[in-house]
Amino acid sequence: MIYGYIRVSTDKQTVENQKFEIEHFCRANHLKVDYWIEETVSGKKEVRKRRLGKLLKRVRKGDIIITSELSRLGRNLYMIMEILNALMKKEVQLWTVKENYRLGDDLSSKVLAFAFGLAAEIERQLISQRTKEALARKRAEGVRLGRPPGRLSSKLKLSEKEAKIRRMLDEGYSYNKIAKKLRVHRHTVSLFVKRMGYER
Repeated sequence: MIYGYIRVSTDKQTVENQKFEIEHFCRANHLKVDYWIEETVSGKKEVRKRRLGKLLKRVRKGDIIITSELSRLGRNLYMIMEILNALMKKEVQLWTVKENYRLGDDLSSKVLAFAFGLAAEIERQLISQRTKEALARKRAEGVRLGRPPGRLSSKLKLSEKEAKIRRMLDEGYSYNKIAKKLRVHRHTVSLFVKRMGYER
């Protein structure tokens, strides 16, 4: 399957230029796009929240994604590297029109995949280190971090399951049974029920 991926950042931009480039490229290479993915979204938005994220889950070994340029995948190198690494692990090829990249299953692509993965891991570590340093600096400046002492978080581990817990309580479920169904400790259920004022 061959996918054409097009992304523009604002409604004022048009997908037509990118589509024309990809179609012209396909004709020159005797290819035909089977499915188009077009979206208007910032490249900074998380991949999983974009149509591109759904495409990455859908593609299978041997598929090809064609896009006008690498920058269409994301706005920063870290995001692009993660996407490329994920594609190479699934043995999906990525072709770009402007840079003329052919990232696939050959040796050079595998070397690139390793480099992308390594670079992404280094970037994650650098982000983590910068975060730790920033927190340490704030502590040194006397800034209090986290929740104020004695104040409880407004969101609990089971907050999203409140309706389900109430229903089970109404049906006479014990804390143990509720905990087992939700795969949490009985104490977690007990605390949640107490905080929410549902105690029997």
